[in-house]
Amino acid sequence: MVLAVIAVVAAALDSPPPPVAGQARVSDGDSFRLGEKRIRLLGLDAPELAQSCTAADGRTWPCGRAARDRMAQFLAAGPADCRPEDTDQYERLLATCSVGGHDLGATMVAEGLAISAGRYWTEEAAARNHRLGIWAGDFDAPRTWRDDHPRPQGISGWLSALGL
Repeated sequence: MVLAVIAVVAAALDSPPPPVAGQARVSDGDSFRLGEKRIRLLGLDAPELAQSCTAADGRTWPCGRAARDRMAQFLAAGPADCRPEDTDQYERLLATCSVGGHDLGATMVAEGLAISAGRYWTEEAAARNHRLGIWAGDFDAPRTWRDDHPRPQGISGWLSALGL
């Protein structure tokens, strides 16, 4: 009997969080809010909000803002349907999400507004081959950019980092 209770408790602790759905508000190119829940998309990494990239002609462009703005367009098209698999150190749900049946992660990577981080290699290869988005020029991988640009402290630091 005790072993059965332990097995049930262990299974409950190992099970992923339940699905969540609803109208979402964008945070950046790979995360958003669904009500009070913070969601981080699995399998991709988008440029950071304050990150810039270099176009083929050498000019810089705000690729982090472009990724955020594109994610906002997707989220405005209808309710997001998310299948969480885990949570991260920031207590965000790590999930695969879709809007209108379209996988948000796959679409962001396919449009060249995020890189694959384990799930969207085919979409990344196509975006790279067609020189879409960040693949049209030069960019730092989002992880490298984060390492080189620690988060500013406080709201004034964020506003300054965004040029506001």
